[in-house]
Amino acid sequence: MPASPQTSCPTQLRSSAWDGWTRTPGPSKGVWTRWPRMGCGCRTSSPACHCARRSRPRSCRQCTRPSPPSALLCSPSPSPRSTPHPCSGRSTPRRAPCHTVPTPQEGPVSYPKLHLPLWKLQTLFQQQLRVEMATTVTVESVEKAQLLTEEVLQARRTLKQLRTAWVEALCAGLRDVKASEARAARSGRPTLFPYLCLLTERELARLLLQTLQVLPPQGESLLSLAQQLGLRVFNRHAVQKKQLSQVQALQQRYYQYLQLLASDTQVAVPCLPRQYWETLGAPEAPHEQPWPLPVLVQLGKRLAEMLVEVVRMPGSLAAPQGSCSLIPVLYHVYSFRSFRQIGILKPHPAFTQLLATAAEHTLTFEAAEVPMLCPPLPWTSPHTGAFLLSPTKLVRSVEGTTQHQRLLDSCPPAELHGALDALTQLGNCAWRVNGRVLDLVLELFAAKGCPRLGVPAPPSEAPRPPEGRLPPDASPAQKAELRRELARCLKVAREMHSLRSDALYRLSLAQHLRHCVFWLPHNMDFRGRTYPCPPHFNHLGSDLARALLEFAQGRPLGPRGLDWLKIHLVNLTGLKKREPLQARLVFADEVMEDILDSADRPMTGRKWWMEVEEPWQALACCMEIARAVRAPDPAAYISHFPVHQDGSCNGLQHYAALGRDSIGAASVNLLPSDVPQDVYSGVAAQVEVFRSQDAKRGVRVAQVLEGFISRKVVKQTVMTVVYGVTRYGGRLQIERRLRELSDFPQEFVWEASHYLVRQVFNSLQEMFSGTRAIQHWLTESARLIAHAGSAVEWVTPLGIPIIQPYHRDSKVMISGGIQSLTFSHSGDTSQRPNTLKQKNGFPPNFIHSLDSSHMMLTALHCYRKGLTFVSVHDCFWTHAADVEVMNQVCREQFVRLHSQPILHNLSRFLMKRFCSGARFSAPSPRAAGTTPPCPTGPHAHPALGLRSPQHLKSVRTGKLQDTLKSVPKTGAFDLKQVKHSTYFFS
Repeated sequence: MPASPQTSCPTQLRSSAWDGWTRTPGPSKGVWTRWPRMGCGCRTSSPACHCARRSRPRSCRQCTRPSPPSALLCSPSPSPRSTPHPCSGRSTPRRAPCHTVPTPQEGPVSYPKLHLPLWKLQTLFQQQLRVEMATTVTVESVEKAQLLTEEVLQARRTLKQLRTAWVEALCAGLRDVKASEARAARSGRPTLFPYLCLLTERELARLLLQTLQVLPPQGESLLSLAQQLGLRVFNRHAVQKKQLSQVQALQQRYYQYLQLLASDTQVAVPCLPRQYWETLGAPEAPHEQPWPLPVLVQLGKRLAEMLVEVVRMPGSLAAPQGSCSLIPVLYHVYSFRSFRQIGILKPHPAFTQLLATAAEHTLTFEAAEVPMLCPPLPWTSPHTGAFLLSPTKLVRSVEGTTQHQRLLDSCPPAELHGALDALTQLGNCAWRVNGRVLDLVLELFAAKGCPRLGVPAPPSEAPRPPEGRLPPDASPAQKAELRRELARCLKVAREMHSLRSDALYRLSLAQHLRHCVFWLPHNMDFRGRTYPCPPHFNHLGSDLARALLEFAQGRPLGPRGLDWLKIHLVNLTGLKKREPLQARLVFADEVMEDILDSADRPMTGRKWWMEVEEPWQALACCMEIARAVRAPDPAAYISHFPVHQDGSCNGLQHYAALGRDSIGAASVNLLPSDVPQDVYSGVAAQVEVFRSQDAKRGVRVAQVLEGFISRKVVKQTVMTVVYGVTRYGGRLQIERRLRELSDFPQEFVWEASHYLVRQVFNSLQEMFSGTRAIQHWLTESARLIAHAGSAVEWVTPLGIPIIQPYHRDSKVMISGGIQSLTFSHSGDTSQRPNTLKQKNGFPPNFIHSLDSSHMMLTALHCYRKGLTFVSVHDCFWTHAADVEVMNQVCREQFVRLHSQPILHNLSRFLMKRFCSGARFSAPSPRAAGTTPPCPTGPHAHPALGLRSPQHLKSVRTGKLQDTLKSVPKTGAFDLKQVKHSTYFFS
């Protein structure tokens, strides 16, 4: 576990005794170091320890010689020498205590096992391997099936014939293109020939037809389509390379790896999945380097042009009395999107109608878009982990952004072990579909949806544009009104199509996985925030998406589990946010009749669940409570339901902890209290104080706002101000809330939103003075760093190196073909940093890196205690029986994280990184209150009296140095009180 402040490294978070890695101090960041091994693979601690308390010597399982005694509560020896290990004969450096002999505070290691036996996991591996080797997954659609009329059958026969012809035409066209590109290659011109040869013509043709199948009726931009196609070619090529060289070795290694996870096997010593995987074989083969973005786009553009040129259909499909000549299925047109003219590939309306008539009942997904059928590979490096064959990035980023990857590649592998192990642990959680909830959602989905409950309506329910034409003598105002109405209808139709498609994908995958156990491999963004890799069906979605999922592995409720289910249900209703936990329990018992009615008759009963904040999750919880209370022994009832604990405005919690701000800490529940504190209501109350004062002084807008300032009006702005929302963005948020108030005079919306955003910011300054000071310091530091020509970098307390990917846009042009493509690329590190984005992004990104560190620390310590743990950023999930343990771990890790001098560590890192050429001891002339003299001699500019670029750079460095040294002062808040705060996460 992280060392206490008295023994910790002054520059970094030190060690966790969770299992097998610890942090050792370094000049700017800690290093994750593996424990020394016994000859059998066991881990042991150094015998050279200055702690008087020692554990009983252990014996190595491969020999009878005793292992060196492991120390409890010891610190590493200051001696740099190494000690020969008695079993292996090799020299091992002296490290911290062994994770298998934890400190008394930690308790014994109890890594969880999966609930499935070895043979079942091996079978699931084979199924997943077949899926990834096929590269695509076809699932049944949950759209209501059409009656098989003669018209439907004829449409399907027509489509089948057309596709057969299209495959042959595309193969012939691709052969011609490859011949042309080969001639260009022989003449020495740049060419796509090598990339076009990576897949067979038939594979490329099938890929193109899959793309055509899912094009929306309104079309898709050529640039977006080209990028998608190029990326799919790369992914298929990467999978094929692995098939040729790695599948057999992967199977052997994975079968051995399952010994660690299966319910009916044991390993000699408990260890993490990454550690166990590393012991099983040689390092993985070199990974496939990603292709540059211009190559992806150029390749995809050429393939998209093939679709336009080659894929044709009879004109009689468009007009029954029309010609039998062939017409293009795709058209290239131009359209305005956000005041920019872009090229779009749009399917012919006759083809769209043919697809609708045929009503084919299948959907096709890329293999990496679907949850895994076996446990993911453990993350062992920035290039290896998650899917078996499909390439997966450790850090998700915009295509073409390479700076994160370069930073990770240059990082010593041990420094990333904390993040890698946390991602592996999150991905190892087994899931299943909540079948009862899915049935109800499918019922609504087939019956034209229910937008109020988050089930989108079909496109047939979209508003119809006005019929008929305006008379020739219509006024300009009438014409303008008609154009606005047409644009509104088109916008609503597009939004409904997008929402319906998203729900269709999610529900079809849920139905496909209905009777399966599955896994969600995770990766992270550049700040360390974690996300499931499959995009359509995961627990990061809406209320409906979360309600469809539950843990595949159940746990008995135990003595307090039923109470936590009831509290969780009340939390989901949003009805008792300001009430203590005991009052929420009482309320749950009071409405037990409604809970049971919702569970038994969700669509025909009193429908209590439909009126709450999170209706689908509340319904799923009602069903779980009903099963538990009706069980013979509720404490023995096996529950699969995930219970959540949410941070209380988590960004402000981190700011209050950084600044030791007592007032801010009390507002966001870092201080123990009898009832939960609500920061949004607190800000609303402070704004009302300011409004009342202004109203007495005769300010008109303050008088109009009387009675309209509520928690809801200010909540979104308060929530996002910590993540960098500007006054302009905050004003738009408040304007939307005011427009939702039917009795608010709409003519005052603009003026009132300006007034309120100013008062919200003033209230936050009043309540969170330390927060605003830290935000200002971070912003100013980033501004100076970016102005000097560098992107802001830092290292999280868990050791993840971070760099902000905001640079000035570089223009890339790909000319020729049906359209010249020009796109902007903000991740080009050859361009200067975008100062505005760097400075505005640094405060929220830094806080996100802290909340991700806290989540990862909590995940690893929960894993050590045998808990199932997943998260949605600052919302932590576990079984009802384990909520209290998770709450304890969550608070302990928050305190340990913030017990480090985080801001001073950051200051030192930035000073070393960006001010290394300056002298740190002496203050700059600006700091000393003097004006530096105009330089003469070698530093003078040739023009009269002007300073040289070298001198200006020195002045800028001095200013940055002064700013970085001015770390905001902290208050007197005692961080240890967080451990006793019931509502810190609740």
